[in-house]
Amino acid sequence: MAGIVGVVLGAGRSSRFGTPKQLLPFGDTTMLGQVVRNANASSFDRVVVVLGRASGELRGSVDFGRAVVVDNTAYGTGCASSLLAGMDAAGEDCEALVLLLGDQPGVRAEFVDAVLYEWRSLRAWACVTSYEGKLGHPFVFATEAFEDLRGLHGDKAVWKLIEAYPERVRRVEIEAPLPPDVDTPEDYELALA
Repeated sequence: MAGIVGVVLGAGRSSRFGTPKQLLPFGDTTMLGQVVRNANASSFDRVVVVLGRASGELRGSVDFGRAVVVDNTAYGTGCASSLLAGMDAAGEDCEALVLLLGDQPGVRAEFVDAVLYEWRSLRAWACVTSYEGKLGHPFVFATEAFEDLRGLHGDKAVWKLIEAYPERVRRVEIEAPLPPDVDTPEDYELALA
């Protein structure tokens, strides 16, 4: 069994930002590099990083460490296509899939591990992170959710799935503010702070 697989969704178009935000400087690496570093420091059995726009540049500038890197050539159709590419790379035998956003470098390894600890204890259909009452990533999905995940299309599809089955989703509380999702230059400044 492949165990728990972390999937970093880093194939975004950066349409609101303009330039490939995954390549923005972040400390001694890039924004995507920090997300991958956090994922690799977590207690995942495996890590998969999905790239799309700027894949060649990212492969040359990010230290992916133990992560497997895959390309999503359909990244322009929405985030669900990256999820599917990540699921394919994770394999059918993984017991849980954990989704992280490539533009959310503030989701630290200890946040991920806290959610994984809860999921391992409960084996819920899904766990979502609640940062002082505000929902955010990582999301954990058990194998029982994979068929529903494979049926998703477009952007924000995972959120719609979580909203559709609130009775199946366990919230895991984290005592920290919601890490910013970097969509604008202002978000980037906030993430750097």
